[in-house]
Amino acid sequence: MRSLAVVLAVVISGPVAAAPAGYFNLRPGVALESGDSWTEAGARYHLYGVQACLRGTYYADSSGRREDCGEASLAVMAAFIADTKPVCAPIATIAKVIHVVCYATVGADQLDLGNLMITSGYAFAALQADGLPYSPAYAVAEQVAREKRAGLWQFKGVQHPAILLGRAVARSPAAQ
Repeated sequence: MRSLAVVLAVVISGPVAAAPAGYFNLRPGVALESGDSWTEAGARYHLYGVQACLRGTYYADSSGRREDCGEASLAVMAAFIADTKPVCAPIATIAKVIHVVCYATVGADQLDLGNLMITSGYAFAALQADGLPYSPAYAVAEQVAREKRAGLWQFKGVQHPAILLGRAVARSPAAQ
């Protein structure tokens, strides 16, 4: 965890014109799988510690229309990529998925892309099997977004993806 803190500190410090050594540019046009993952050149990437809303789950918008929660997360991720030109650093590869931290440029500032997704209310803090967040800072950001009713939190029917995933695991034949 200490190495992640060092990576995050490096990711959000100082202005950068191009991706420094060990980093790569997250460009518009990558194949987004969700609001937290994408593929590019045959490689799969995932924002470390972030869980997007699941595609095929729904919420009721302010007019009562049923909307796909995962599609909302994906649309916001696409907008952040287009608008902020993120730069990412790989931190771990697990089961052929490269987990990354990314920073987005907003004005003269570099901001953590995962934190932006969560504070905007369009992603959640990913939880480990024991229920603890991978990133405590993301859990705090999620709580603030929930209290402010940011993004998806303003609508009825939004559930944390970890709850839905946990229920699916509990119902699976392997869990029985």
